[in-house]
Amino acid sequence: MEIITDVQLPALHADQRRAYKTFLDNRFTAVRCGRRWGKTLFCCILAAEYAVGDKYASESNGRYVGYFAPEYKFLAEAYTQVHEFLQPVMHRSTRQEGKIVTRSGGVVDFWSLENEKAGLGRRYHLVVIDEAASTKPNMMDIWEKSIKPTLLDYRGKVIVASNTKGNDPTNFLWRICNERNVDGGSKYGFVDFHAPTHNNPSIPVKLVDENEIDYTRRRQFELVDDLITNNHPLVYQQEYLAEFVDWSGEAFFQLERMLVDGKPIDMPKRVDGVFCTIDTATKTGTSNDGTAVVYWGFNRIGDGPPLALLDWDVTQIEGSLLETWLPVVFQTGEALAKECHSRGGFGGAWIEDKSSGMVLLQHSRRRGWPAHAIDSKLTSVGKDERAISVSGYIHRGDVKITKTAHDRVVNYKGVSRNHLLAQVLGFRPGDKEGLREDDLLDDFCYGIAVGLGNPEGF
Repeated sequence: MEIITDVQLPALHADQRRAYKTFLDNRFTAVRCGRRWGKTLFCCILAAEYAVGDKYASESNGRYVGYFAPEYKFLAEAYTQVHEFLQPVMHRSTRQEGKIVTRSGGVVDFWSLENEKAGLGRRYHLVVIDEAASTKPNMMDIWEKSIKPTLLDYRGKVIVASNTKGNDPTNFLWRICNERNVDGGSKYGFVDFHAPTHNNPSIPVKLVDENEIDYTRRRQFELVDDLITNNHPLVYQQEYLAEFVDWSGEAFFQLERMLVDGKPIDMPKRVDGVFCTIDTATKTGTSNDGTAVVYWGFNRIGDGPPLALLDWDVTQIEGSLLETWLPVVFQTGEALAKECHSRGGFGGAWIEDKSSGMVLLQHSRRRGWPAHAIDSKLTSVGKDERAISVSGYIHRGDVKITKTAHDRVVNYKGVSRNHLLAQVLGFRPGDKEGLREDDLLDDFCYGIAVGLGNPEGF
């Protein structure tokens, strides 16, 4: 990688250099890579390189770059990184506008694909599309009508970088990597560069005084053996091998992983703490909201499972009655904390900070009740991402279900069954959101993330 003018760009690791050569040799390149391979850094280096310009070129002017991502939150890291790279040659920048201009005349525009006309009317030497698999189903239209025309003036190049997201023929990344013409060539002209996580030689970080043999062994364990053991096989294939995975087969969350010797556990005799998760989002648009609560008991030092699903409930109640329903939830939580001899008592409710959940949080604060907003980093992502992020805990057997929760049957919307198990075991990544009940599924994922992924919350 050339050091250009005053800008010091990081050295690419060996696999990134392979991707860079592929990029140089082709006009349209898709970099399909596993987590922690370094795709966003790679894209930021390319963007900075283009914006500065090559000091050995006959014209030293910087070039124009359009950096696209599915949502503004995906752009934050990229903007910060490119801004840091270009600081020595910065002419002006504005995060609000999403624009960086260099002294050499180069420009990097940052676009959210939430805007269907993103990039329309601009002209670019380079287009970057980051996290392409997370774009909406209309992404191909945005590409053809808004983004691709920006390349006409300079016969610009494109780098598309992303992990995979299922084996979905409507997904933009899947289409550019898999759809073929009758002659077998890529329908959209993209070369598919595939890079699993373990191709990044810089992770994990080598310890001080660690010899090469020990590092190689540890690397094999942490990047391969441990990931295979502690993840659902399809999660490993998708997230770390960057393969297009078909989720339509077996249940994503497997009940047997939450049982002991094929049976649900008894109510714990001792836990470190009890809490609950609440989802009150309106799904139907009617006056009756689907309101769900799941109760949990966690152990840090005890002999029981790290997290036990103690009980649950789901109901339809008028929005105006939510405030009278909440005290019942706290009473139940206190009763479960007493039954399980919770060392920390009842830690309160973690509530999705949306819709009527905001009302419950405000109501709780006014009365001094222990209610907490679930971290927006968790609530803002899609159901697939939430489920995948907690699936390893289920796969390892860290979460168990009590006989009470396992056997509970509730009449909800005219149907009597165990709605928690129906929603959790019926979940498949890639299902179109909003087509099935998911109140308890959301609570299930939130509870695992809070109880095991965010213990400092207690």
